[in-house]
Amino acid sequence: MAAKVSTECVVLSNGVKMPILGLGTSHHGGFSQSAVVYALRDCGIRLIDTAKRYGCEEQLGTAIRQSGVPREQIFVTTKLWPLDYGYESTKTAFKESCKRLGVDYVDLYLIHWPDCPRGKGQDNRTIRAETWRALEDLHSKGLCRAIGVSNFLIPHLEQLIQDCTVVPHVNQVEYHPYQNPKDLIKFCQAHNITVEGYCPLAKGSALKEPAITAIATRYQKTPAQILIRWSIQNGIVTIPKSTKEERIRENCQVLDFELSENDMEYLNGLHADLHMSWNPADIP
Repeated sequence: MAAKVSTECVVLSNGVKMPILGLGTSHHGGFSQSAVVYALRDCGIRLIDTAKRYGCEEQLGTAIRQSGVPREQIFVTTKLWPLDYGYESTKTAFKESCKRLGVDYVDLYLIHWPDCPRGKGQDNRTIRAETWRALEDLHSKGLCRAIGVSNFLIPHLEQLIQDCTVVPHVNQVEYHPYQNPKDLIKFCQAHNITVEGYCPLAKGSALKEPAITAIATRYQKTPAQILIRWSIQNGIVTIPKSTKEERIRENCQVLDFELSENDMEYLNGLHADLHMSWNPADIP
């Protein structure tokens, strides 16, 4: 029996449809080729997130082909690492990512991090603007269906919007109940920037929150499903990461229920400005 495809999407500012639920990958053991095949073929996942930094683009491309799912049905995201920032080097890095992935285009290409290598001899704002100009060119040629940034805060976005022609379509940031940056999300919404959240389980720490486990019991769901549903219900594109088939299956079963307004308010109130991953607050 064919897997039921996760069809719930958000529409980016340029009209491109992006699945609201996907599969994240990473380095340090955060990638499994067989898990990606399983997510695509058996769970109906249609959004896969990766990056040059993770070192798994080639294996991801192989997994996509092994899944049997047509390329045009899969929303592929990859990211540009800071060592490749700059106009020409960005274009070169993009071509190399496409070659490793075995694709002619990507659905979303992101600037991975707001900080820039000091050896470039320019300030961060200038390098980010040059890099973004390359992404705009790639987008205009149809090589990226959408372009965006990752880990950018309001000051970084304000500068980039002043310097760019195309406003980022997506900002991918850490997002879970302990890191719910409401001001950043409001800023993105005001500029038609879709927010995508990684680390939705707070690297597992939120799974042990007594109130979250109690909510999960009431809904007959797991704590992970409650956390992922909370993100989605807040309108955040969500990319939980797992290399285990049973966890991937569990994480996908979140589109058939809704959290109550009271439960959403409670979870929204857990924000503690706590980063489990990178914190870009001190980057100019």
